[in-house]
Amino acid sequence: MTLALFLLAFAAILGPLVALHEWGHYIVARLCGVKVLTYSIGFGPKLASWTSKKTGTDYRISALPLGGYVKMLDEREGEVAEEEKHLAFNNQHPLKKIAIVAAGPLMNFIIAIALFWVLFLVPSEQLNTRIGSVLPQTPAATVNLPKGDKIVAVDGHNVQTWEEINYRLADRMGETGTVSLALQKVAASPEGLEGSANDSTSEKSSSVYAQANEVEVPIDNFMQGTQSGKDTLTSLGVLPWQPQIEPVIGQLSEDGAAIRQGMKVGDKIVAINNEPVEDWLVVTRIIRDNPETLLNFTVLRENEQGESREVQLQIMPQGKKGSAGQQYGQIGAGIAPIEIVVPDDYKTMVSYDPITAIGKAFAKTGQLATMTLNSMGKMITGKVGLDNLSGPITIAVISKQSFEISWEQVLANAGIISLSLAVLNLLPIPVLDGGHLLYYLIELIRGRPVSERMQIIGFNLGFLFLLGFMILAITNDFSRYF
Repeated sequence: MTLALFLLAFAAILGPLVALHEWGHYIVARLCGVKVLTYSIGFGPKLASWTSKKTGTDYRISALPLGGYVKMLDEREGEVAEEEKHLAFNNQHPLKKIAIVAAGPLMNFIIAIALFWVLFLVPSEQLNTRIGSVLPQTPAATVNLPKGDKIVAVDGHNVQTWEEINYRLADRMGETGTVSLALQKVAASPEGLEGSANDSTSEKSSSVYAQANEVEVPIDNFMQGTQSGKDTLTSLGVLPWQPQIEPVIGQLSEDGAAIRQGMKVGDKIVAINNEPVEDWLVVTRIIRDNPETLLNFTVLRENEQGESREVQLQIMPQGKKGSAGQQYGQIGAGIAPIEIVVPDDYKTMVSYDPITAIGKAFAKTGQLATMTLNSMGKMITGKVGLDNLSGPITIAVISKQSFEISWEQVLANAGIISLSLAVLNLLPIPVLDGGHLLYYLIELIRGRPVSERMQIIGFNLGFLFLLGFMILAITNDFSRYF
Protein backbone atom coordinates (compact mmCIF):
# COMPACT_ATOMS: atom_id res chain seq x y z
CA MET A 1 0.00 0.00 0.00
CA THR A 2 2.84 2.42 0.90
CA LEU A 3 4.62 1.67 -2.39
CA ALA A 4 1.37 2.22 -4.27
CA LEU A 5 0.92 5.63 -2.60
CA PHE A 6 4.46 6.65 -3.56
CA LEU A 7 3.85 5.61 -7.17
CA LEU A 8 0.50 7.39 -7.33
CA ALA A 9 1.97 10.61 -5.91
CA PHE A 10 4.92 10.34 -8.30
CA ALA A 11 2.61 9.85 -11.28
CA ALA A 12 0.20 12.58 -10.15
CA ILE A 13 2.95 15.23 -10.14
CA LEU A 14 5.46 14.07 -12.76
CA GLY A 15 2.90 12.68 -15.24
CA PRO A 16 1.19 16.01 -16.09
CA LEU A 17 4.55 17.81 -16.23
CA VAL A 18 5.92 15.30 -18.75
CA ALA A 19 2.65 15.33 -20.72
CA LEU A 20 2.68 19.13 -21.01
CA HIS A 21 6.40 19.17 -21.89
CA GLU A 22 5.75 16.79 -24.78
CA TRP A 23 2.58 18.68 -25.71
CA GLY A 24 4.79 21.76 -26.20
CA HIS A 25 6.85 19.86 -28.78
CA TYR A 26 3.70 18.40 -30.32
CA ILE A 27 1.65 21.57 -30.75
CA VAL A 28 4.52 23.64 -32.18
CA ALA A 29 5.40 20.82 -34.58
CA ARG A 30 1.79 20.84 -35.80
CA LEU A 31 1.83 24.64 -36.13
CA CYS A 32 5.05 24.42 -38.14
CA GLY A 33 3.51 21.94 -40.56
CA VAL A 34 5.38 18.84 -39.37
CA LYS A 35 3.57 15.48 -39.26
CA VAL A 36 3.57 13.89 -35.80
CA LEU A 37 3.63 10.08 -35.82
CA THR A 38 3.63 9.32 -32.07
CA TYR A 39 2.85 11.26 -28.89
CA SER A 40 3.92 9.10 -25.94
CA ILE A 41 3.82 9.62 -22.17
CA GLY A 42 6.51 7.25 -20.89
CA PHE A 43 9.00 5.02 -22.67
CA GLY A 44 9.10 1.34 -23.59
CA PRO A 45 6.17 -0.99 -24.26
CA LYS A 46 2.85 0.78 -24.73
CA LEU A 47 0.13 0.16 -22.15
CA ALA A 48 -2.67 1.96 -23.97
CA SER A 49 -2.99 3.83 -27.26
CA TRP A 50 -5.38 5.62 -29.60
CA THR A 51 -4.78 6.61 -33.23
CA SER A 52 -6.37 9.75 -34.63
CA LYS A 53 -8.24 9.12 -37.89
CA LYS A 54 -7.75 12.75 -38.89
CA THR A 55 -3.96 13.13 -38.37
CA GLY A 56 -2.77 9.54 -38.05
CA THR A 57 -0.97 10.39 -34.79
CA ASP A 58 -0.62 7.49 -32.33
CA TYR A 59 -1.33 8.77 -28.81
CA ARG A 60 -0.03 6.32 -26.21
CA ILE A 61 0.85 5.71 -22.59
CA SER A 62 4.00 3.61 -22.17
CA ALA A 63 5.33 1.47 -19.35
CA LEU A 64 8.31 3.51 -18.07
CA PRO A 65 7.00 6.81 -16.60
CA LEU A 66 10.36 8.61 -16.51
CA GLY A 67 9.72 10.88 -19.48
CA GLY A 68 8.05 10.81 -22.85
CA TYR A 69 8.62 11.58 -26.51
CA VAL A 70 7.10 12.99 -29.70
CA LYS A 71 8.11 11.11 -32.85
CA MET A 72 7.85 13.13 -36.06
CA LEU A 73 8.04 12.18 -39.73
CA ASP A 74 11.76 12.21 -40.61
CA GLU A 75 13.68 10.87 -43.62
CA ARG A 76 16.58 9.96 -41.36
CA GLU A 77 14.42 7.42 -39.54
CA GLY A 78 12.55 5.74 -42.40
CA GLU A 79 11.05 5.96 -45.86
CA VAL A 80 8.95 9.07 -46.54
CA ALA A 81 6.53 9.25 -49.44
CA GLU A 82 7.27 11.95 -52.01
CA GLU A 83 4.00 13.77 -51.34
CA GLU A 84 4.82 13.95 -47.59
CA LYS A 85 8.46 15.09 -47.75
CA HIS A 86 7.44 18.68 -47.04
CA LEU A 87 5.93 17.40 -43.77
CA ALA A 88 9.21 15.77 -42.59
CA PHE A 89 11.06 17.36 -39.69
CA ASN A 90 14.48 17.11 -41.35
CA ASN A 91 13.27 19.24 -44.30
CA GLN A 92 12.20 22.20 -42.15
CA HIS A 93 14.02 25.52 -41.81
CA PRO A 94 16.44 25.57 -38.81
CA LEU A 95 14.30 28.23 -37.10
CA LYS A 96 11.30 25.88 -37.20
CA LYS A 97 13.42 23.06 -35.79
CA ILE A 98 14.62 25.34 -32.99
CA ALA A 99 11.05 26.39 -32.19
CA ILE A 100 9.82 22.78 -32.02
CA VAL A 101 12.67 21.61 -29.80
CA ALA A 102 12.59 24.65 -27.49
CA ALA A 103 8.81 24.39 -26.99
CA GLY A 104 9.09 21.51 -24.48
CA PRO A 105 11.39 23.23 -21.94
CA LEU A 106 9.54 26.52 -22.56
CA MET A 107 6.29 24.80 -21.56
CA ASN A 108 7.89 23.66 -18.30
CA PHE A 109 9.01 27.24 -17.59
CA ILE A 110 5.46 28.47 -18.24
CA ILE A 111 4.03 25.82 -15.89
CA ALA A 112 6.47 26.78 -13.13
CA ILE A 113 5.64 30.49 -13.48
CA ALA A 114 1.89 29.75 -13.48
CA LEU A 115 2.09 27.57 -10.35
CA PHE A 116 4.24 30.09 -8.48
CA TRP A 117 1.82 32.85 -9.53
CA VAL A 118 -1.12 30.95 -8.01
CA LEU A 119 0.82 30.46 -4.77
CA PHE A 120 1.74 34.15 -4.57
CA LEU A 121 -1.94 35.04 -4.94
CA VAL A 122 -2.90 33.07 -1.80
CA PRO A 123 -2.69 35.32 1.32
CA SER A 124 -0.76 33.65 4.12
CA GLU A 125 0.20 34.56 7.66
CA GLN A 126 3.88 33.79 8.16
CA LEU A 127 6.68 34.41 10.57
CA ASN A 128 8.43 37.62 9.58
CA THR A 129 12.18 37.66 9.07
CA ARG A 130 13.09 38.81 12.58
CA ILE A 131 15.81 36.66 14.10
CA GLY A 132 14.33 34.45 16.79
CA SER A 133 17.55 32.83 17.99
CA VAL A 134 21.22 32.36 17.11
CA LEU A 135 22.69 28.88 17.51
CA PRO A 136 25.98 28.58 19.44
CA GLN A 137 29.16 27.54 17.62
CA THR A 138 27.82 28.59 14.22
CA PRO A 139 28.87 31.29 11.72
CA ALA A 140 26.10 33.61 12.98
CA ALA A 141 27.35 33.25 16.55
CA THR A 142 30.90 34.30 15.61
CA VAL A 143 29.67 37.80 14.66
CA ASN A 144 27.18 38.05 17.56
CA LEU A 145 24.23 38.39 15.22
CA PRO A 146 21.60 40.26 17.27
CA LYS A 147 18.40 38.45 18.19
CA GLY A 148 15.26 40.42 17.31
CA ASP A 149 16.75 42.25 14.31
CA LYS A 150 15.00 41.79 10.99
CA ILE A 151 16.82 40.35 7.96
CA VAL A 152 15.84 42.48 4.96
CA ALA A 153 18.48 41.41 2.41
CA VAL A 154 20.90 38.54 1.75
CA ASP A 155 23.95 39.24 -0.40
CA GLY A 156 22.33 42.42 -1.66
CA HIS A 157 19.02 40.77 -2.61
CA ASN A 158 15.91 41.96 -0.78
CA VAL A 159 14.06 39.24 1.13
CA GLN A 160 10.58 39.32 2.63
CA THR A 161 10.11 35.72 3.83
CA TRP A 162 12.19 32.95 5.37
CA GLU A 163 11.68 30.95 2.18
CA GLU A 164 13.52 33.66 0.21
CA ILE A 165 16.30 33.65 2.81
CA ASN A 166 16.55 29.86 2.43
CA TYR A 167 16.94 30.12 -1.34
CA ARG A 168 19.58 32.83 -1.14
CA LEU A 169 21.58 30.82 1.39
CA ALA A 170 21.19 27.58 -0.59
CA ASP A 171 22.83 29.35 -3.53
CA ARG A 172 25.99 29.67 -1.40
CA MET A 173 26.28 25.91 -0.81
CA GLY A 174 29.87 24.68 -0.89
CA GLU A 175 31.33 28.20 -0.86
CA THR A 176 33.86 29.81 1.47
CA GLY A 177 33.79 33.54 2.17
CA THR A 178 31.11 35.71 3.75
CA VAL A 179 27.34 35.99 3.56
CA SER A 180 26.17 39.60 3.68
CA LEU A 181 23.04 40.18 5.76
CA ALA A 182 21.25 43.52 5.85
CA LEU A 183 19.62 43.92 9.28
CA GLN A 184 17.09 46.40 10.61
CA LYS A 185 16.70 47.24 14.28
CA VAL A 186 13.10 46.88 15.39
CA ALA A 187 11.70 49.26 17.99
CA ALA A 188 8.21 49.52 19.47
CA SER A 189 6.17 52.26 17.83
CA PRO A 190 3.57 54.51 19.46
CA GLU A 191 0.38 52.66 20.35
CA GLY A 192 -1.86 52.13 17.35
CA LEU A 193 0.85 52.67 14.70
CA GLU A 194 1.13 49.66 12.43
CA GLY A 195 4.35 49.00 10.54
CA SER A 196 4.63 47.58 7.05
CA ALA A 197 7.59 45.72 5.61
CA ASN A 198 6.78 46.55 1.98
CA ASP A 199 3.96 47.42 -0.39
CA SER A 200 2.90 43.80 -0.72
CA THR A 201 2.99 42.67 2.91
CA SER A 202 1.42 44.02 6.05
CA GLU A 203 3.12 43.46 9.39
CA LYS A 204 0.88 42.30 12.24
CA SER A 205 2.81 44.27 14.83
CA SER A 206 3.26 47.81 16.06
CA SER A 207 6.89 48.27 15.06
CA VAL A 208 9.00 50.75 13.16
CA TYR A 209 12.15 49.84 11.26
CA ALA A 210 15.37 51.77 11.34
CA GLN A 211 17.85 52.00 8.48
CA ALA A 212 19.47 48.65 7.64
CA ASN A 213 23.09 47.89 8.49
CA GLU A 214 25.27 45.26 6.80
CA VAL A 215 26.79 42.32 8.69
CA GLU A 216 29.30 39.96 7.07
CA VAL A 217 28.89 36.38 8.33
CA PRO A 218 31.90 34.11 7.58
CA ILE A 219 31.21 30.73 5.95
CA ASP A 220 33.59 27.84 5.24
CA ASN A 221 32.56 25.06 2.82
CA PHE A 222 28.97 26.04 3.57
CA MET A 223 26.51 23.16 4.12
CA GLN A 224 29.21 20.61 3.31
CA GLY A 225 31.61 18.62 5.51
CA THR A 226 30.43 18.74 9.15
CA GLN A 227 27.37 20.75 8.07
CA SER A 228 26.30 18.21 5.45
CA GLY A 229 22.65 17.20 5.84
CA LYS A 230 21.72 20.32 7.80
CA ASP A 231 19.33 22.92 6.43
CA THR A 232 20.50 26.38 5.36
CA LEU A 233 19.36 28.26 8.48
CA THR A 234 20.84 25.74 10.91
CA SER A 235 24.12 25.74 8.96
CA LEU A 236 24.35 29.53 9.20
CA GLY A 237 23.07 29.46 12.78
CA VAL A 238 20.11 31.84 12.51
CA LEU A 239 16.52 30.73 13.18
CA PRO A 240 13.05 32.32 13.05
CA TRP A 241 11.00 32.84 16.19
CA GLN A 242 10.33 29.60 18.06
CA PRO A 243 8.29 29.07 21.23
CA GLN A 244 10.09 28.68 24.55
CA ILE A 245 8.98 25.25 25.78
CA GLU A 246 10.02 23.72 29.08
CA PRO A 247 11.78 20.37 28.44
CA VAL A 248 9.40 18.25 30.54
CA ILE A 249 8.66 14.78 29.19
CA GLY A 250 4.96 14.34 28.49
CA GLN A 251 4.97 11.14 26.43
CA LEU A 252 7.25 8.21 25.71
CA SER A 253 7.27 5.71 22.85
CA GLU A 254 7.17 2.09 23.99
CA ASP A 255 9.95 1.09 21.60
CA GLY A 256 12.09 4.22 22.03
CA ALA A 257 15.58 4.46 23.50
CA ALA A 258 14.43 6.88 26.23
CA ILE A 259 12.00 4.51 27.96
CA ARG A 260 14.45 1.61 27.68
CA GLN A 261 17.10 3.61 29.55
CA GLY A 262 14.79 4.65 32.37
CA MET A 263 13.32 8.01 31.35
CA LYS A 264 9.83 8.64 32.78
CA VAL A 265 6.89 10.92 32.04
CA GLY A 266 7.31 14.06 34.17
CA ASP A 267 11.13 14.09 33.99
CA LYS A 268 12.54 17.55 33.32
CA ILE A 269 15.75 17.56 31.24
CA VAL A 270 18.14 20.12 32.72
CA ALA A 271 21.45 19.18 31.04
CA ILE A 272 22.88 17.06 28.22
CA ASN A 273 26.56 16.09 28.44
CA ASN A 274 26.80 18.49 31.42
CA GLU A 275 25.67 21.43 29.26
CA PRO A 276 22.57 23.15 30.75
CA VAL A 277 19.41 23.18 28.60
CA GLU A 278 16.27 25.19 29.28
CA ASP A 279 14.25 24.75 26.10
CA TRP A 280 12.69 21.66 24.49
CA LEU A 281 13.69 22.77 20.98
CA VAL A 282 17.34 22.91 22.08
CA VAL A 283 16.98 19.38 23.45
CA THR A 284 15.49 18.07 20.21
CA ARG A 285 18.23 19.77 18.17
CA ILE A 286 20.96 18.08 20.21
CA ILE A 287 19.25 14.70 19.90
CA ARG A 288 18.69 15.07 16.15
CA ASP A 289 22.32 16.10 15.58
CA ASN A 290 23.72 13.07 17.44
CA PRO A 291 22.37 9.83 15.95
CA GLU A 292 23.99 6.67 17.32
CA THR A 293 25.98 8.75 19.84
CA LEU A 294 25.78 8.09 23.60
CA LEU A 295 24.47 11.18 25.41
CA ASN A 296 24.42 11.83 29.18
CA PHE A 297 21.07 13.27 30.29
CA THR A 298 20.59 14.99 33.63
CA VAL A 299 16.89 15.05 34.58
CA LEU A 300 14.94 16.33 37.57
CA ARG A 301 12.47 13.74 38.86
CA GLU A 302 9.84 14.22 41.56
CA ASN A 303 9.00 11.48 44.07
CA GLU A 304 5.57 10.85 45.58
CA GLN A 305 6.18 13.53 48.20
CA GLY A 306 6.87 16.15 45.49
CA GLU A 307 10.60 16.30 46.22
CA SER A 308 12.93 16.66 43.22
CA ARG A 309 16.22 14.88 42.74
CA GLU A 310 18.70 14.68 39.89
CA VAL A 311 18.89 11.44 37.91
CA GLN A 312 21.63 10.60 35.42
CA LEU A 313 20.63 8.68 32.28
CA GLN A 314 22.72 7.48 29.37
CA ILE A 315 20.71 7.35 26.14
CA MET A 316 21.85 6.70 22.57
CA PRO A 317 19.53 8.32 19.98
CA GLN A 318 18.44 5.84 17.31
CA GLY A 319 19.56 6.74 13.79
CA LYS A 320 16.66 7.56 11.46
CA LYS A 321 16.52 8.84 7.89
CA GLY A 322 14.68 12.09 7.14
CA SER A 323 12.65 13.20 4.13
CA ALA A 324 15.79 14.20 2.22
CA GLY A 325 17.68 11.06 3.27
CA GLN A 326 19.72 12.80 5.97
CA GLN A 327 20.35 10.85 9.19
CA TYR A 328 19.01 12.20 12.46
CA GLY A 329 18.67 10.98 16.04
CA GLN A 330 15.49 10.05 17.90
CA ILE A 331 14.92 8.79 21.47
CA GLY A 332 11.15 8.32 21.43
CA ALA A 333 10.24 11.10 23.86
CA GLY A 334 7.97 14.12 23.54
CA ILE A 335 6.28 16.88 25.48
CA ALA A 336 2.61 17.10 26.38
CA PRO A 337 0.46 18.90 23.76
CA ILE A 338 0.45 22.67 24.27
CA GLU A 339 -1.10 25.68 22.55
CA ILE A 340 1.49 27.88 20.84
CA VAL A 341 0.77 31.58 20.41
CA VAL A 342 3.07 33.55 18.09
CA PRO A 343 3.77 37.11 19.31
CA ASP A 344 2.36 39.78 16.99
CA ASP A 345 5.83 41.30 16.56
CA TYR A 346 6.95 38.12 14.77
CA LYS A 347 3.97 37.78 12.41
CA THR A 348 3.41 39.11 8.94
CA MET A 349 0.55 38.74 6.46
CA VAL A 350 1.94 38.15 2.98
CA SER A 351 -0.44 39.06 0.16
CA TYR A 352 0.11 40.11 -3.47
CA ASP A 353 -2.19 41.47 -6.14
CA PRO A 354 -2.23 39.59 -9.50
CA ILE A 355 0.19 41.98 -11.25
CA THR A 356 2.72 41.95 -8.41
CA ALA A 357 2.31 38.17 -8.08
CA ILE A 358 3.22 37.55 -11.73
CA GLY A 359 6.37 39.64 -11.26
CA LYS A 360 7.25 37.64 -8.15
CA ALA A 361 6.60 34.38 -10.04
CA PHE A 362 8.96 35.37 -12.88
CA ALA A 363 11.60 36.48 -10.35
CA LYS A 364 11.36 33.24 -8.38
CA THR A 365 11.57 31.14 -11.54
CA GLY A 366 14.68 33.01 -12.67
CA GLN A 367 16.28 32.74 -9.24
CA LEU A 368 15.66 28.99 -8.94
CA ALA A 369 16.85 28.35 -12.51
CA THR A 370 20.07 30.23 -11.80
CA MET A 371 20.50 28.39 -8.51
CA THR A 372 20.02 25.02 -10.24
CA LEU A 373 22.67 25.80 -12.85
CA ASN A 374 24.97 27.15 -10.14
CA SER A 375 24.58 23.92 -8.14
CA MET A 376 25.37 21.81 -11.23
CA GLY A 377 28.50 23.87 -11.82
CA LYS A 378 29.58 23.36 -8.21
CA MET A 379 29.13 19.60 -8.55
CA ILE A 380 31.35 19.60 -11.64
CA THR A 381 34.05 21.68 -9.91
CA GLY A 382 33.84 19.66 -6.68
CA LYS A 383 32.57 22.45 -4.43
CA VAL A 384 29.40 20.45 -3.80
CA GLY A 385 29.41 16.68 -3.41
CA LEU A 386 27.74 14.46 -6.02
CA ASP A 387 25.76 12.91 -3.16
CA ASN A 388 23.48 15.96 -3.42
CA LEU A 389 22.20 14.65 -6.75
CA SER A 390 18.67 13.24 -6.53
CA GLY A 391 16.69 10.88 -8.73
CA PRO A 392 13.19 9.49 -9.23
CA ILE A 393 12.94 7.92 -5.76
CA THR A 394 13.51 11.31 -4.13
CA ILE A 395 10.88 12.84 -6.43
CA ALA A 396 8.42 10.11 -5.36
CA VAL A 397 9.16 10.67 -1.66
CA ILE A 398 8.78 14.45 -1.92
CA SER A 399 5.60 14.08 -3.99
CA LYS A 400 3.95 11.81 -1.40
CA GLN A 401 4.95 14.13 1.47
CA SER A 402 3.57 17.17 -0.35
CA PHE A 403 0.14 15.51 -0.68
CA GLU A 404 0.22 14.84 3.07
CA ILE A 405 0.96 18.51 3.87
CA SER A 406 -1.28 20.74 1.73
CA TRP A 407 -2.36 21.56 -1.80
CA GLU A 408 -0.04 24.58 -1.69
CA GLN A 409 2.91 22.25 -1.05
CA VAL A 410 1.82 20.06 -3.98
CA LEU A 411 1.83 23.10 -6.31
CA ALA A 412 5.15 24.35 -4.91
CA ASN A 413 6.88 21.00 -5.46
CA ALA A 414 5.31 20.63 -8.92
CA GLY A 415 6.63 24.09 -9.84
CA ILE A 416 10.15 23.24 -8.67
CA ILE A 417 10.16 19.88 -10.48
CA SER A 418 8.82 21.50 -13.68
CA LEU A 419 11.57 24.11 -13.49
CA SER A 420 14.20 21.40 -12.95
CA LEU A 421 12.93 19.52 -16.02
CA ALA A 422 13.22 22.71 -18.09
CA VAL A 423 16.77 23.47 -16.96
CA LEU A 424 17.95 19.86 -17.29
CA ASN A 425 16.52 19.51 -20.80
CA LEU A 426 18.23 22.71 -21.96
CA LEU A 427 21.71 21.45 -21.09
CA PRO A 428 23.77 21.24 -24.32
CA ILE A 429 24.01 17.45 -24.20
CA PRO A 430 23.08 15.38 -27.27
CA VAL A 431 19.94 13.29 -26.58
CA LEU A 432 18.49 16.19 -24.55
CA ASP A 433 16.61 19.10 -26.10
CA GLY A 434 19.58 21.36 -25.42
CA GLY A 435 21.85 19.15 -27.53
CA HIS A 436 19.43 19.27 -30.45
CA LEU A 437 19.15 23.05 -30.10
CA LEU A 438 22.93 23.26 -30.35
CA TYR A 439 22.90 21.25 -33.57
CA TYR A 440 20.19 23.42 -35.15
CA LEU A 441 21.89 26.65 -34.10
CA ILE A 442 25.04 25.40 -35.86
CA GLU A 443 22.90 24.53 -38.89
CA LEU A 444 21.37 28.02 -38.87
CA ILE A 445 24.82 29.66 -38.78
CA ARG A 446 26.56 27.32 -41.28
CA GLY A 447 23.64 26.96 -43.68
CA ARG A 448 23.84 23.14 -43.63
CA PRO A 449 23.11 20.44 -41.02
CA VAL A 450 25.71 18.86 -38.77
CA SER A 451 26.91 15.63 -40.41
CA GLU A 452 25.10 12.38 -39.59
CA ARG A 453 28.34 10.88 -38.29
CA MET A 454 28.89 13.72 -35.80
CA GLN A 455 25.27 13.52 -34.66
CA ILE A 456 25.57 9.76 -34.04
CA ILE A 457 28.80 10.22 -32.09
CA GLY A 458 27.20 12.99 -30.04
CA PHE A 459 24.12 10.87 -29.40
CA ASN A 460 26.18 7.93 -28.13
CA LEU A 461 28.31 10.12 -25.86
CA GLY A 462 25.24 11.93 -24.56
CA PHE A 463 23.44 8.65 -23.89
CA LEU A 464 26.41 7.29 -21.91
CA PHE A 465 26.63 10.54 -19.92
CA LEU A 466 22.92 10.48 -19.09
CA LEU A 467 23.06 6.79 -18.20
CA GLY A 468 25.89 7.46 -15.73
CA PHE A 469 24.02 10.50 -14.42
CA MET A 470 20.87 8.42 -13.82
CA ILE A 471 22.77 5.54 -12.17
CA LEU A 472 24.47 7.98 -9.81
CA ALA A 473 21.16 9.70 -8.96
CA ILE A 474 19.40 6.39 -8.25
CA THR A 475 22.38 5.15 -6.20
CA ASN A 476 22.17 8.33 -4.10
CA ASP A 477 18.43 7.75 -3.65
CA PHE A 478 18.99 4.22 -2.39
CA SER A 479 21.70 5.36 0.05
CA ARG A 480 19.28 7.98 1.43
CA TYR A 481 16.22 5.83 1.94
CA PHE A 482 17.31 2.20 2.22
